[in-house]
Amino acid sequence: MIAEETLLTPAEVASLFRVDPKTVTRWAAAGRLPSLRTPGGHRRFRSSDVYALLGESQALLASVN
Repeated sequence: MIAEETLLTPAEVASLFRVDPKTVTRWAAAGRLPSLRTPGGHRRFRSSDVYALLGESQALLASVN
């Protein structure tokens, strides 16, 4: 059996980064965060991609402080 990866909505990703969901959509449009489209045209984000970006962001903040 193949384990399916969790897909997150823009609102869920925004909550993790503490930003507005529109910011997450802009990140996806700019190629900063890969996204998938549902058959209805909604964006979804792989949890592994989100947590990788979150880790990079935290590392960057830690290096600045």
